[in-house]
Amino acid sequence: MGKIDLTINKTGLQHNIEKAKENNVIIPTIAQMQHPETIPEKIQEKLKTVGLWDVNPLNLFRITWKNEAKESGGLFQEVPNYVEIPSELSGVPCRILAMAGKWFPTGCHKVGASFGCLAPRLVTGQFDATYHHAVWPSTGNYCRGGAFNSKLLAVDSVAILPAEMSKERFEWLSKIAGQVIATPGCESNVKEIFDKTWELKQDPSMMIFNQFEEMGNPLWHYNVTGYALADLFEAVKKPGQRLAGACFTSGSAGTMSAGDLLKERYPGNGFGGHRIEGIGDKHIPWIHNVKNTDMAIAIDDEDSQRLLRLFNTAEGKKYLKEELKLSDELIEKLTWLGISGIANVLCCIKMAKYYELTEDDVVCTVLTDSAVMYGSRIEELNEKHGAYSEE
Repeated sequence: MGKIDLTINKTGLQHNIEKAKENNVIIPTIAQMQHPETIPEKIQEKLKTVGLWDVNPLNLFRITWKNEAKESGGLFQEVPNYVEIPSELSGVPCRILAMAGKWFPTGCHKVGASFGCLAPRLVTGQFDATYHHAVWPSTGNYCRGGAFNSKLLAVDSVAILPAEMSKERFEWLSKIAGQVIATPGCESNVKEIFDKTWELKQDPSMMIFNQFEEMGNPLWHYNVTGYALADLFEAVKKPGQRLAGACFTSGSAGTMSAGDLLKERYPGNGFGGHRIEGIGDKHIPWIHNVKNTDMAIAIDDEDSQRLLRLFNTAEGKKYLKEELKLSDELIEKLTWLGISGIANVLCCIKMAKYYELTEDDVVCTVLTDSAVMYGSRIEELNEKHGAYSEE
């Protein structure tokens, strides 16, 4: 993977150390995010009284895929939380494992990607917490993660996202970010976000954390998401099974760098507005290693909206239970799939069909966030199309 500038600014670093002491901030290591069981006992003991979404610096130690599935007081487990999509639902014989981002602080793995961008600037002093503002341009979850990390690290933040993002995002950000800027358009209007970013950049106190070019983004996913997916596969694989592939919707391409780690461990190989929140388009990010991508898969955003309703309405859950005979546990876990997570699972299904994968194959992906941020979207869909019946 690429490099991060490690030039030390002694003045900025000293300011950051002093501010960290004032606010009881301890920054975790990447190794602790890979292996949270190595986090000091004193910190783990304190976490037993801290809520997952609490604005508490201790939650920096929950930037890992291995949190217990608890809203408050949870510690860590050996195997990441995941959803296995059964053949009754996918229509393909291979196993599909979807690692769940719901149990990160903020309910989304972007809190890790944004940490990977901000932390190196803090520990080198290039970002001076007494002078700079952290600017987080995003189509959704990245600015949420950046604003949350900024709050935990006692850093001022600016969140920028399209005006048509879900109201839950804006309501939450209004309590966390120092400033929230809504730019025109929807998920597909990335240019408008960066027009605003360029305007802010003229102020030297505004430091832009552009997820499309920050190497801390793919480096975090390579070292944390990639390792967690490998750990998950090793923990649940059956005799004779191989890791046949991994699917990720592109977004900033940060998550896709997990594929680099997986390829090393297991060597083998659109236009217009859309509604898959968190997934940009019309560009190839600078940080995307295109050599690791074997195929591009088209997903209809209408499919992700329909499945969102299926998994999160009483009628849909009844259908899954009575018609598909899914267990109550799995039906509850399907609420762990947000819109982009559903799109990731659909990618897995299409890839499995294309390559004619079998029972001996395993395909993996990640669930960026859960349905928590999309309650209003379900209401909007019901109003527009009519509520689902059991049929």
